[in-house]
Amino acid sequence: MSTFKAPKGTYDLIPPFSAKYLAVREAISAPLRKSGYGYVETPGFEDVNLFARGVGESTDIVSKEMYAFETKGGDKLALRPEGTASVLRAALEASLHKQGNLPVKLWYSGSYYRYERPQKGRYRHFSQVGAEAIGAEDPALDAELIILADEAYRSLGLRNFRILLNSLGDKECRPVYREALQTFLRGLDLDEETLRRAEINPLRVLDDKRSDVQKQLVDAPLLRDYLCDACKAYHEEVRALITAAGVVFEDDPKLVRGLDYYTRTTFEFVHDGLGSQSAVGGGGRYDGLSEMIGGPALPSVGWALGVDRTVLALEAEGVELDIPATTSVFAVAIGEEARRVLFGKVTELRRAGVAADFSFGGKGLKGSMKDANRSGARFTVVAGERDLAEGVVQLKDMESGEQQAVAVDGLVEAVRAKLA
Repeated sequence: MSTFKAPKGTYDLIPPFSAKYLAVREAISAPLRKSGYGYVETPGFEDVNLFARGVGESTDIVSKEMYAFETKGGDKLALRPEGTASVLRAALEASLHKQGNLPVKLWYSGSYYRYERPQKGRYRHFSQVGAEAIGAEDPALDAELIILADEAYRSLGLRNFRILLNSLGDKECRPVYREALQTFLRGLDLDEETLRRAEINPLRVLDDKRSDVQKQLVDAPLLRDYLCDACKAYHEEVRALITAAGVVFEDDPKLVRGLDYYTRTTFEFVHDGLGSQSAVGGGGRYDGLSEMIGGPALPSVGWALGVDRTVLALEAEGVELDIPATTSVFAVAIGEEARRVLFGKVTELRRAGVAADFSFGGKGLKGSMKDANRSGARFTVVAGERDLAEGVVQLKDMESGEQQAVAVDGLVEAVRAKLA
């Protein structure tokens, strides 16, 4: 046994459990792929300032949780703690916004890293699927992304999730609210670090999960009471479009996402079966992020859904995904000549688009049939010297137990016909 273990707060994905993660990623990305979103992949690490500027230096992510390091060449980098800043950086670097057809619609999937206290549903290495629509200010775009996320979750069989919705205003109305909130927070019994945060970005305090802080925030002023007419109209249109699509949501006037770049629409997907780590995904509009990282004004909106949290939500609801067997045909050879012939047939089956595997290691018939059962294959092909002398192999249906002799030369066609 190896003396090495996965780092604390991380996990390995291994079969058969890993198939569930692949199925979740596929289900989340499927609605995006049919809605004009193209795939983007960015490096696992970036310039540390990309996140300090974009995510916000006052956030826990940047100040406490980011894995930052200096390379031998003196570059200061960080493992990506989230995907939006990286995707927007990539889009700007490739000048995608200059090629017309705004918004630029992108989706991505990958691992992200935060130094947090590990617990169920919260890891230091976690997986997300995300989507970003860059370069357009349109409530229909906000609604589209919420609807697509809802569609993805429902396609997996999830039912007990809730969508929380709020508006964070914009540069016109948020400063007035910021001042009112800071005045309120200064009158509370808060620790020094929280008071410092209140001066830098008071909305972060609203996102504080500590019960003693939340108790004092009961009478905090609400941003919805300070929204300008333009933000009110924008938010009402988002709400109307989602409602018309039959997507149920809850207005949450205290919802504040944990990143500094959000403006106007913000939303979160929560599942009450996950305990304290109830958020399974979320996102919102970030109209000023491009300028924060040195780009032009590009109003944008996006979300990220946690694959890890989604898997836990499925388990909480007792939802079993319909994951097909990875192998359709398993070949068992008895004798060296049969090994050569069946190995060739396995290759032919694969080239014909049939998932096929082979009993490796020179095991006997009993051991090889155990391998066939474990593989989950629908059919097993068995052949020995006598079979080959007659020009046939034995094709066994593992569900019904029925077995028939099939001509060696006609095996591929026979299997494809039975699987059709």
